[in-house]
Amino acid sequence: MRSMLAATLMMASATGLAAAQTAPTPSGAVPGVKPKPVATTPVRPPLQTPAETATAMAQGERQAIQSDLAWTGDYNGVIDGQASDRMVAAIKAFQKNHGGKQTGVLNPQERAQLAEAARKLQGNVGWKLVGDPVTGARLGIPLKLVPQQTSDANGSKWTSSTGTIQVLLARRKEAGVTTAKLADQEKKEPGRQVSYSAVKPDFFVLSGTQGLKKFYIRGAFKDAEVRILTILYDQATEGTMEPVVIAMSSAFNPFPTGALAGPPPRKKVEYSTGAIVGDDGAILADREAVDACVSIVVAGHGNADLAATDKEHDLALLRIYGARGLRPLALAAAKASAAVDLTGIADPQSQGGGAAVSVSKASVTPSGPNGSLALSPAPGLGFSGAPARDADGKFAGVTLLRPPQVAGPANGIVATQATLVDADTVRKFLASNAIKPATDPAADAKASVVRVICVRK
Repeated sequence: MRSMLAATLMMASATGLAAAQTAPTPSGAVPGVKPKPVATTPVRPPLQTPAETATAMAQGERQAIQSDLAWTGDYNGVIDGQASDRMVAAIKAFQKNHGGKQTGVLNPQERAQLAEAARKLQGNVGWKLVGDPVTGARLGIPLKLVPQQTSDANGSKWTSSTGTIQVLLARRKEAGVTTAKLADQEKKEPGRQVSYSAVKPDFFVLSGTQGLKKFYIRGAFKDAEVRILTILYDQATEGTMEPVVIAMSSAFNPFPTGALAGPPPRKKVEYSTGAIVGDDGAILADREAVDACVSIVVAGHGNADLAATDKEHDLALLRIYGARGLRPLALAAAKASAAVDLTGIADPQSQGGGAAVSVSKASVTPSGPNGSLALSPAPGLGFSGAPARDADGKFAGVTLLRPPQVAGPANGIVATQATLVDADTVRKFLASNAIKPATDPAADAKASVVRVICVRK
């Protein structure tokens, strides 16, 4: 039986070998004459459209892009994180306005540039997402434009010093209410000329003019509770207010439940990284990470004092006393670099309660006309304040981590944004506070970083 099986296998092998060695003659071919090669066209995979690229993103990232585009005045729509032709058109408009190729897809440099532009505009108006204790609503307020606030049992009001801009948030009870009924009531207010109206089952929107002012109204109800947001502003302020109104509309949540829009509340205990810049106890830190602290603690050294701040560049100078053996960071100038090493101490929750110093790599991308620099990917929590070094180990700047302020419902997780304060800016800040570069700096940046702990109320 085994000999028969072996013979069968040998025959099959020989037959297969012969078949492999004897190429079949194509039909119609002349024996001995090599056939002409057949012309073929390579098959190329279809290119991904801008809409398909947007759809492939996380919803939270799409929402962040819409929010930033609204601030730059390129997007006029609901900030909901949904991919749409309007979103693609807004991206192309932003690219055109900044001299880029209108692809409808943001490359990393353009995305960083957009985020920086939005942050600057938000800072100019004092944008902040707040919860109103009277109505229970969640909304965004441009606090620099409307710094004066008053409240009573019927709602809250924010106004500019001259009354040119007013934000009113009203509450009331009303039986048998519908959005159509609420919209009709608002249309009948004296002096209002409605140019736009949208009435949905769960909310309504009206806009137009009221005397010499423009108005925007968004209202909703739940059971018999009514919440109405009204924004009034002089037509002379239209250029400033239009992107603000779009952001306020999307940020307005009349009956918030669960996760709310906007950045998380300030942590009662926040961890960041500090860089020792003087053997006398001077430590460079992130200003926001040590803002509004009841106490500032440098791990291993005790309490620290806040000696100076630079609000424009978000730098802070701390001082500890009585410490010995400090190894300051080398501050020798670095050349422009496309890649840096960030030396910091991650949040203890990210390393099981530990305090190990680690290094995270990032690429550096210009993100704005004012020389702002973006870091990608962003390092983990705790790295804000971490020094950056180039490939030669020279000081390139300081890392800042910021959660983006996104208008609209919390539809997904948006990655923390990281920026770099360049070395020249840091050295100028230190020089203005009589900090001279160390004559005997640490050879390893890991010896020059410390964990900074901010304790808030």
